[in-house]
Amino acid sequence: MIDLDFFSSPIGLGHVTRDIAIANNFENISTKFVTGSGAAKILKNLDLKVEDIYIPPQFIVENGMLKNSTRWLWNYYQYYKRCKKIAKKIIEVDNPRLVISDEDFASLTVAQNKKTPTVLITDIVQTNFINGITSFIEKKMNKSMQEIMKKCDTVIIPENGPDEGNIRRVGPIVRQINFSREELRKKFSFDKKTIVISVGGTDAGVFLIEKTLEAISKINQDINVIVVSGPSLSKKFGNLRNFGFVNNLHEMIFAADVTVSLAGKSTIDEAKAYGTPGIFIPIKGHFEQESNAKEEGFVFEDINRLDKLILGKLEQKRNPLETRGAITAYNIIKKLI
Repeated sequence: MIDLDFFSSPIGLGHVTRDIAIANNFENISTKFVTGSGAAKILKNLDLKVEDIYIPPQFIVENGMLKNSTRWLWNYYQYYKRCKKIAKKIIEVDNPRLVISDEDFASLTVAQNKKTPTVLITDIVQTNFINGITSFIEKKMNKSMQEIMKKCDTVIIPENGPDEGNIRRVGPIVRQINFSREELRKKFSFDKKTIVISVGGTDAGVFLIEKTLEAISKINQDINVIVVSGPSLSKKFGNLRNFGFVNNLHEMIFAADVTVSLAGKSTIDEAKAYGTPGIFIPIKGHFEQESNAKEEGFVFEDINRLDKLILGKLEQKRNPLETRGAITAYNIIKKLI
């Protein structure tokens, strides 16, 4: 019997990295992750138990702009149906005491039908990808999502704010770092001002890497440029210090002087927690990233003034923030086991 089945959405890497931050607190609790793609690779490299079984739909991004949102949403619905079948088999075999989902609603549906306690970790309460005549599809999906959330024993949201109903706001959930910044800079050979460019686990952010490199070429400073391009772009930028795919991006963000990234919530939270000045450019048309970026003072069009933004961030002082989201989430989950 498994104590916890942890279903992590493989759409982006931020879900699994915050889930790892929580799971690192577990002791004597048998845990299995279910996910896919780059998320599964991180878990395998950390020797955590994982079923690499989900194949998520890919966003279509051209020149930094999200295309064919309606098609993506339809593909996501088909993906959701496949995930329900997968989750049903896994939960029947494992018979877990608790199912934790990080934005994997298929597993919640299955677990709730079996009366298994459920916890949802999410930073969105509804999606807003499409407008116009086909938006009724998304509205229907949002209504189903709201019903699933209501049935959860607890919904954990990694932001600051009041609790309400079954929703617990725990603050940012970030991975703990066990080394000093000086030790990490030595480990990564960051021997001068260093900019880390990170775009997650797919090629959706290639536009941001290219634009950032172009901007840096205009800056008359001796700067280290580190690219964390993800597995699919590891060869494209091979003439640079391209780390490709890493398990410890949080350590590299901490060691950097500036990070330039897509506007994923987990990367933003890690940069803020560690005090690293950051520039966060959203995929245009991606409602969640645009909202995250706006909160940090950025919009997609800032991609055209990256040189000025980078110069400003290089002069900005570090201001780390204390976060207890991971341990707070763990304590909530522990009481439900």
